[in-house]
Amino acid sequence: MKSSSHVILLGPQRLKPTLGAAVRTLGLDGRIATITAGWQEREADDQELHYHLDGRSINLRLYQRAEELFENDPEFAEAHRARQETLQRLQELYELRLAHALEAVIELFRRPDKSALLDEERGEALEAVRTLDARHLARVAEVHAAFEERWKPTEREEIARERQRLSEILCWTPALAIAGGHVAVLLNRLRLFDIAGLLTGQPIIAWSAGAMAIGQRVVLFHDNPPQGPGHASVLDVGLGLCKGVVPLPHAWRRLKLEDVGRVSRLVRRFHPDLCIALADGGKLEWDGKKWHGDEGAHRLRKDGRLEVMAA
Repeated sequence: MKSSSHVILLGPQRLKPTLGAAVRTLGLDGRIATITAGWQEREADDQELHYHLDGRSINLRLYQRAEELFENDPEFAEAHRARQETLQRLQELYELRLAHALEAVIELFRRPDKSALLDEERGEALEAVRTLDARHLARVAEVHAAFEERWKPTEREEIARERQRLSEILCWTPALAIAGGHVAVLLNRLRLFDIAGLLTGQPIIAWSAGAMAIGQRVVLFHDNPPQGPGHASVLDVGLGLCKGVVPLPHAWRRLKLEDVGRVSRLVRRFHPDLCIALADGGKLEWDGKKWHGDEGAHRLRKDGRLEVMAA
């Protein structure tokens, strides 16, 4: 998948909306295509989004298009449902293994003694987690590839017709804005219509789950979940429209950023990608060559501390 020449990742927008300002800095004329499929049944409830885009948004309605498609093509809908069940089962088994692998990592890093032997064991335990992550993503990619080969979604009449309609919109909209919501649902709809394949190089502005979905891999994270032990896990292969970063929106609410040991392990696990915590109102921007951030974008360092990207 190709990267966009210009990508802007924003912090959560609910409390401190900065979308309008970010779009205005691009100096673009015309309507802005928007995707709110992660909101599911609330997809059309985009009046506030429309307002922040100065009344010039046009919603691609990916969730609604998908629901209508499934209704009109029940054979494909059943196959799609079966694939999702397979992916869910893979995720369950992976997270079971991951929990045990991470417990070993945590226990080894808790030991107070210092020795070359312990350092070696810590490194190998962490590498085992990285290997498990990579193998899981490879298996997920295999499921997607098998589904694509068997069903050839973009060649099916209903999907081809919707992609043509989407292409006709995207060819004249100078930017695409992708909102958050349910990241798995959002990514599913983006992949179903192969939105990445319809883009023509226009800037992409994404936040929350939208920022997560367009990366190379989708990382779920929550140190204090309502149930179960909190640990980061990889969910799926992302669209690959931006590379080299693991976006962490809502990081101050979901991560124990004061725990330097926990932060350090997270950074080492996803190295060489940069783990970037995006505060409300924060911005991280790819200009085609490198990433730039403001005071609301913090890079998590290997020593477990945070560094303002602007610095």
